[in-house]
Amino acid sequence: MTDTAAWIDAYMREIDTLEFGEAFATLFDQYTEMIFGTARVRGVEAIKDFFVTIDAPLITTHETVQTWSVEDVVILRGEATVAKKSEPDTVIRAPFTHIFYLDQNGDATASPRVRTLHITAGPVVTDDTLI
Repeated sequence: MTDTAAWIDAYMREIDTLEFGEAFATLFDQYTEMIFGTARVRGVEAIKDFFVTIDAPLITTHETVQTWSVEDVVILRGEATVAKKSEPDTVIRAPFTHIFYLDQNGDATASPRVRTLHITAGPVVTDDTLI
């Protein structure tokens, strides 16, 4: 398996900035399925659109706390610092988990390709407000 930390850091950075580049192009393709809570989306463009929809009103910073790799599965536990752009001083920390099911096509030196991504996060309630 490739260096897990490098591709995860790049993936998280692209989600935080909503500037999708090499990480998303390398990890996802039109066949990748993402399951985020009850939402299911397929394909890299739909995944990007999903993140823009949920994160555009927010200021987020994702931090990786732990990762585990077993064969073609990578499990990521992290925490996100989140604030609404309209209320940047109200910051919460929310735990999340990502489970990446990878397809490396037998090439251990190549960047992994994500077949399925399961994400569990939130919802977060602060002062009776759902974020």
